[in-house]
Amino acid sequence: MFKLSERIEKLPPYLFAEIDKLKTQVKQKGVEIIDLGIGDPDIPTPKEIIEAAKQALEDPQNHQYPSYEGSFEFRAAVANWYKDRFNVDLDPQNECLALIGSKEGIAHLPLAFVDKGDYTLVPDPGYPVYATATMFAGGSVYKMPLLKENGFLPDLDAIDKSVLNKTKIMFINYPNNPTSAIATKDFYNRVVELALKYGFLVASDNAYSEIYYDNYKPVSFLEIDGAKEVGIELHSFSKTFNMTGWRIGFAVGNKEGIYGLAKIKTNVDSGVFGALQTAGIFALNNYKSLNEPIRNIFQERKNQMAQALRKANFDFEEPLATFYFWVKVPHGYNSKDFTKKLLEEKGIVVTPGVGFGDYGEGYFRISITNPNIQKAVDAIKSL
Repeated sequence: MFKLSERIEKLPPYLFAEIDKLKTQVKQKGVEIIDLGIGDPDIPTPKEIIEAAKQALEDPQNHQYPSYEGSFEFRAAVANWYKDRFNVDLDPQNECLALIGSKEGIAHLPLAFVDKGDYTLVPDPGYPVYATATMFAGGSVYKMPLLKENGFLPDLDAIDKSVLNKTKIMFINYPNNPTSAIATKDFYNRVVELALKYGFLVASDNAYSEIYYDNYKPVSFLEIDGAKEVGIELHSFSKTFNMTGWRIGFAVGNKEGIYGLAKIKTNVDSGVFGALQTAGIFALNNYKSLNEPIRNIFQERKNQMAQALRKANFDFEEPLATFYFWVKVPHGYNSKDFTKKLLEEKGIVVTPGVGFGDYGEGYFRISITNPNIQKAVDAIKSL
């Protein structure tokens, strides 16, 4: 009776919605599920953050509409965190913006800057929202292949010059989902040069910067000279503090980029609940003591997963950051067939690489947000 809009009709099925449907079918057959699919930490939010939120709930001021851009106190905490963590100077007034999770900011950004005929540069494989947000804005997606031979960094020299002349946004994401690759400062320098030359905005999705291993510490795109002239960075409390369900994040950087995103937000949402902002302030002010125990747990799981995959003779590179492993599918399978077979026969959920883009074919992604690592790998090996 009611016809969906053309933009909705063109959307591919959302990857994790498809997986959830298949999981339900398998569960109904009585198969025990071990979910290594979605990147949703199983560890609870630290109690101290919960207590800060509880106290903030009692404040009547938090029962009213919050400010669209986030309270000044929240934005100041964000700026202070960036200074302490990355040595990046930010003006809380016009270079910081509260988000309802970084996904919201990513989804709204093209609406602020992309018109019909414009391009966004999107990593492939990559987070699906970069492309769908571009489609919603009426723009065109130019895929930047992330290949093993390039360290899963896009080949900037290979981007079509005619596309660059029409590009409004480049999305980059390091530490990377799904490949777990990391970026060098040299790569970021080249991104800045390209953005300055062609006049586009760089959107750095830095959601995984605080999940790192083996004494490696990820850098921020905004640490690079000139980066704030061309870019913004989006971050989330989800992974850093195990707060996926809380829906709070922030965008920082270029004033014009922040202004454009804020302009969209004033028309489509009413800001982040004040009590969540108070909890976020507490988290940022105490990030070292709150994040380290989380990271230590994932370090142990990462080591265990790497050892188990090696024993099972899988082809992969051990991650230095994120809680993902990007693994080659066994010979004779494509990524969807292998992951479907694994779920139906062994009850193990992993994510097919092709779900993140055409260049993800041949891989599957494992998330270590589940403690049953050895059992899962044994089941994968026995398939």
